[in-house]
Amino acid sequence: MILNPTPENLALAAERLAAGELVALPTETVYGLGADASNPVASAKIFAAKGRPANHPLIVHLADAGQLPQWAREIPPEALALAKAFWPGPLTLILKKQAGVPEVVTGGQDTVGIRIPDHPVAQALLRAFGGGIAAPSANRFGRISPTTARHGAAELADQVALILDGGACDVGIESTILDLSRETPAILRPGAIGADAIAAVIGRRPSEATQAAPSDAPR
Repeated sequence: MILNPTPENLALAAERLAAGELVALPTETVYGLGADASNPVASAKIFAAKGRPANHPLIVHLADAGQLPQWAREIPPEALALAKAFWPGPLTLILKKQAGVPEVVTGGQDTVGIRIPDHPVAQALLRAFGGGIAAPSANRFGRISPTTARHGAAELADQVALILDGGACDVGIESTILDLSRETPAILRPGAIGADAIAAVIGRRPSEATQAAPSDAPR
């Protein structure tokens, strides 16, 4: 069911998320398959719907950087500088996770991927929901990520409570993933924000992987 993002439908989507159901939502990168990131049972439904391996972490989407301490126990100054420079936007930061973050979300790792999406519908839903939304791309595992609501419906319409239509995605590729949990920052997945732009903010160039390992890169 594809719905326009009216206040009533955004409230409905937030209610469905709170009830442990899946909701597809637009971001500036691709459409995401969203679940309550604090609910391990709800987040596990993402893996079942996508046919996704359990060791692939999920990205937690937040409304603003003020929510970071709820999800990350270590927030280095570089993370705050990058958040100020690029959030909302297509940059995911890998940080040491808080103890309460479900293992299903982190793929059993001690880190969590976090970003703030730059899309008005995603932002409105996050504010209406009030918590983190785990949202990998809304497609079957290994298939092309959807950039319109209809693409998402073609992939997973039978798996979601509803799909919010936010139009075509502006960026059209997944976010850059930058790991700040290790001594040297590392790009685990390339995206619209490159190493040069990151280095200009933090004063050192991150290493660049030619191909992200599935267990390292949330989607």
